[in-house]
Amino acid sequence: MTYKIVCPVKNNQVVLTLPPAFSNKKQVTVYVDDQTDVKSQKLDALKIAAKDPLFLADIREVHADFDSIEHETL
Repeated sequence: MTYKIVCPVKNNQVVLTLPPAFSNKKQVTVYVDDQTDVKSQKLDALKIAAKDPLFLADIREVHADFDSIEHETL
């Protein structure tokens, strides 16, 4: 059986309560994956970028570059 849960880290420790299906298990394997933290950092950066004037100016410039060729045919 595979059980996946995202747990908070407090004082460099993780406390996990296993579901009843694991009650007779003598041993489990635990994988530590920090992707959730990385993903939240990236989302925070995107939120900041959405309000950054320099980033928004770059987006407008790229958009303007593509506007001129948008209606061209091959």
